[in-house]
Amino acid sequence: MQQRLWWFTGLIGIIGVLAWFQCPDGNLHVILLPTAGDAILIQSPGGSFTLIDGGRDPIGLAVELGKYLPFWQRRLAAVVLTQVDDQHVSGQLGALRRYQPALALAPSDVGGEWRAVLRDLATPIHRLQAGQKLNLGGIRLRVLAVHEGEEGGAVLVIEYRATRILIHTGGSSGDGALATLAGQQIDLLIYPWQRSIDNPMLDQIRVRVVAFSTGFQAAEPALHTLYERRRLAPQVYHPKLDGAIRLISDGRAIKMTTQLP
Repeated sequence: MQQRLWWFTGLIGIIGVLAWFQCPDGNLHVILLPTAGDAILIQSPGGSFTLIDGGRDPIGLAVELGKYLPFWQRRLAAVVLTQVDDQHVSGQLGALRRYQPALALAPSDVGGEWRAVLRDLATPIHRLQAGQKLNLGGIRLRVLAVHEGEEGGAVLVIEYRATRILIHTGGSSGDGALATLAGQQIDLLIYPWQRSIDNPMLDQIRVRVVAFSTGFQAAEPALHTLYERRRLAPQVYHPKLDGAIRLISDGRAIKMTTQLP
């Protein structure tokens, strides 16, 4: 009996320690997950989570999310699709089978299993449109542009106090929206690896860090070296080289960490 009591007390202690480590730290966390395709996890300073896209591997995404969401967490503030294709939708299904979002946004009418799962969860689905502004647990999501087609995608900005993250993981259709950010500092730009960095619209913004995404597939992929890509910013990252890429910000300063050394 006493041995069982010690075992139970130890188990409670372990759970308590894990819970303490997984409590929100009051910072913004933006994590580019090393999945097949694009998947970005946003943790607000208050501890809510938003998933942008999901890649094409539902099991792989579920495993990655389990590394960052507390074990008791089963809700998401929102799920967002920037494009409706296998590089973005398929993996998100792995999240929807485990976590219930309060809101879902997609650029066009998405049918099939994605819509069916959200209907079963009673999650409202809204069309993703340019000009939208959403408060997600103390951070702001702004939608700069939404375009469909092979060169389409959504252009999003995450803002927390003075920190700005620009998510532009689609094709050239969204480039024009960058003019609204001319002269502004972007702390983190998430941009497709296969797109050329010789993009005059990128010259209008001041980028501190670039994390390359892998979902966009170009007919003729850019062949820049890592050295050449540092023309965009002093720090550049790629999930295949660095694993999960995380920005942490208190709203003023930023810190970058990676899964791999």
